[in-house]
Amino acid sequence: MTYNLLTVESLTPETVTSALAQCLQVPVQELDVADEASDQDQRNWDALVLCDTAMLRGDVSTSLDIYIQEAMQPQPSERELASAFARAAEAVVLFPAEEMPPSAYWLATEDGRVTRARLYDSDDEEPRYTIDRVEAPVDRLPHVTVARIPEVVRELKIATPVEDVFAAQLHRTYPEETSTAGTPFWEARSSLGAWEKLVRHMESAWAPSGWCPPDLYRERLETRDKLEQVRSQLSQDVAALLQNALESLDALFAQLTVDDSEGLFRKELVGEDVASAHGWWWNRRPEPLPW
Repeated sequence: MTYNLLTVESLTPETVTSALAQCLQVPVQELDVADEASDQDQRNWDALVLCDTAMLRGDVSTSLDIYIQEAMQPQPSERELASAFARAAEAVVLFPAEEMPPSAYWLATEDGRVTRARLYDSDDEEPRYTIDRVEAPVDRLPHVTVARIPEVVRELKIATPVEDVFAAQLHRTYPEETSTAGTPFWEARSSLGAWEKLVRHMESAWAPSGWCPPDLYRERLETRDKLEQVRSQLSQDVAALLQNALESLDALFAQLTVDDSEGLFRKELVGEDVASAHGWWWNRRPEPLPW
């Protein structure tokens, strides 16, 4: 398995070797750590753990490309290795998040904390790296803004089993219409998926992000409105399938929210009273609010 870690501190190959041996609990002789300028012919390619190091510029100083042979079991997750390495090397360690933005990272500290971070690199021939934001204070990064990072919430991989079943049913009968962007069938499928993501995110108590940006919450309420609009454009059989899919999601949404018939929550989201233009889902709110 391959791991890609970045450290705020500048680490020598000797320090990396010692820390990896400690956190992976393998003998030093079973590791081969070398910087990019070393003689590659002198390396032990049969070692259980191989690591290439490189020096970087900016807020991160060292890049670690780590490969653990399959013979070593069990193999840690990237998060587990980053956290263990941060403790062993007494360093701040960044590792990539699963979300789409290339700037999305996690950051592990030597005291065991893991938080979100946003990392950018310049277009220079030798890039300069900037940690633009972290979601929790990091003592060794006093100059970095501490604030939530909304784009990673938008890209969260949230399972949508109801939408999956609905989409499969549509594809069997109307494959072309369902796959063509802009058709009522496509709009129904994509809007149902967005609505289910909101409900499932809420059901999980907003895990793993711990929050939801208000603009994303508003957009997903609007997709529920869109489902009402597109329903009249669907064939009778598809409209029935959509209704069946919505019943369980709407019931769960109602269960997870409280009444807001006075409209205070709506006004916070859109700055005006939208009761006349939108459905009942605008008259309910999560408690507590997720932002």
